[in-house]
Amino acid sequence: MAKTIWPTLTLLGLAALTSCTTPRPGPTEPPATPAKPTPAAVRSEADRLQWWRDARFGMFIHWGPVSLTGQEIGWARGSQVPIAEYDQLYRKFNPTNFNPEAWVKAAKDAGMKYVVLTTKHHDGFCLWDTRQTDFNIMQSPLGRDVVKELSAACQRAGLRFCTYYSTCDWHHPDFPLTSPGGRVVRETSNLDRYEQYLRAQLKELITGYGPLGLIWFDVPQKFDRARGQGVIDYVRSLQPDIIVNNRSGAPGDYDTPEQRVGKYQDNRPWETCMTICRQWAWKPNDEMKSLQQCLQTLVTCAAGDGNLLFNVGPTADGEIEPRQVQRLQEMGAWLAKHGETIYGTRGGPWKPTKALSSTRKGSSIFVHVFRSEGGRVELPALPRQIRSATGPGGRAIAFTQADGRLTLTLDPTTLDPIDTIIRLELDGSAMDIPAIAIKAETIVKATASNVFQKQNAHYGPAAAFDGDEESRWATDTGTRQAWIAADLGKPVTVQRVRIDEAFGKRVQKFELQYREGETWKTLLAGQTIGAGFQKTFEPVTAREFRLNILDATDGPTLNEIELLEK
Repeated sequence: MAKTIWPTLTLLGLAALTSCTTPRPGPTEPPATPAKPTPAAVRSEADRLQWWRDARFGMFIHWGPVSLTGQEIGWARGSQVPIAEYDQLYRKFNPTNFNPEAWVKAAKDAGMKYVVLTTKHHDGFCLWDTRQTDFNIMQSPLGRDVVKELSAACQRAGLRFCTYYSTCDWHHPDFPLTSPGGRVVRETSNLDRYEQYLRAQLKELITGYGPLGLIWFDVPQKFDRARGQGVIDYVRSLQPDIIVNNRSGAPGDYDTPEQRVGKYQDNRPWETCMTICRQWAWKPNDEMKSLQQCLQTLVTCAAGDGNLLFNVGPTADGEIEPRQVQRLQEMGAWLAKHGETIYGTRGGPWKPTKALSSTRKGSSIFVHVFRSEGGRVELPALPRQIRSATGPGGRAIAFTQADGRLTLTLDPTTLDPIDTIIRLELDGSAMDIPAIAIKAETIVKATASNVFQKQNAHYGPAAAFDGDEESRWATDTGTRQAWIAADLGKPVTVQRVRIDEAFGKRVQKFELQYREGETWKTLLAGQTIGAGFQKTFEPVTAREFRLNILDATDGPTLNEIELLEK
């Protein structure tokens, strides 16, 4: 394995490339400040959420007439597609290849345990036979109740059926905001009357298609905390054990980080929602995540004590793309072998890094090694004794725990390029060990030409070299050119670079440079970077290196930069 030079880390660091963000995603993540619950409420909530927390992995489905255009659901209305045209798409929507059994099979083959369907997105179109509006699937050429059929298929397959329901509705005349993007204020509206409509539809879904595993609200906009909590109370009056997310306007049961893996959080449940490609709804030739990205994302979610809700967008014909189905099958094949390290586990005890994640169950800890230094893994020591450590194939591996450090030594020939799993058996429960942070050790002195909001320390240049997946270097909005540099303290020889750009491919032209005397010399030039950029070049020995961004579509922001020996 490569030796990291920039920065030097106890654990090498670039984990799952967890995010192919979209400019205007389906869900939009709100802040949540839940009230402190009583002990009895905590027990009740834990019981209600147990199946979902054990499941860890679900399928998100964004689908509707918008698939005829290949544009984003809801957000394209009034933007890429004129409102009048968008609202008539359903009259041509005839996905004759829609087969709920095939969708459910794809989810089951992936190892997913629940399915969340966009029954109504921000565009207001409904995928069930609702009595509240004619703007629904029964009025399309398809004329089939998609929600009913998918719910029944999930039940037959033993999967929990769940519904996404957009809190806002840019089509409904009583909702105060409309398209594009919910930024246009209607001349007349009636939010109370709209809420009556919303409640009537929720009753239809819960009583006609349930019991539901959960309701996934989204984009509350004009729904404040009180109104949102009223909606939650109402749906619980219809189904007391239903789970509700944090996007009704009220905190609900769990948080929903979007297009990124949530940070380690064991005091409140969470679920990352993320696309398998870039767009939520189907897009022709959309960029799809690699198997490595998919699996390391799933593992890192579980290691952070969260779930992964992984999105597919079926085509206008009603099929999930074969390449997406294949990727899901590959994930399922991995889970068939290693599912015990994901299902029913809790995150920790070590907080995830870009090189390593861990999950635990009973007296067992599963260490997921994404990258190591020649098979050597060093961690903060545990407060319990380790009885055994086994690696791939169940073979015993060497370990020592002394002076506050745990060292695990794997045979380099057994390392898996995606995830090498080590099982630790303790002399007692692993579940009561407090979460342990793994601090990156760095010798980098970093500087940059621009930092977001005038040297905001949270987005400073050091954040690109700290091995922390939660941090990043960011520049001000509108920045087209910038540089970020590192002084390694002494000359080192490198011949490979890894760069992880945080948001899409803003960088359009760049040079990787090293300093010789008073001159910066270019050792590598390129165009776009994106997530997971890697490049090998002729060996260069220098003390200072610089990434010089010559052109960007918007303020560059990078999760991580690494210079390595080959």
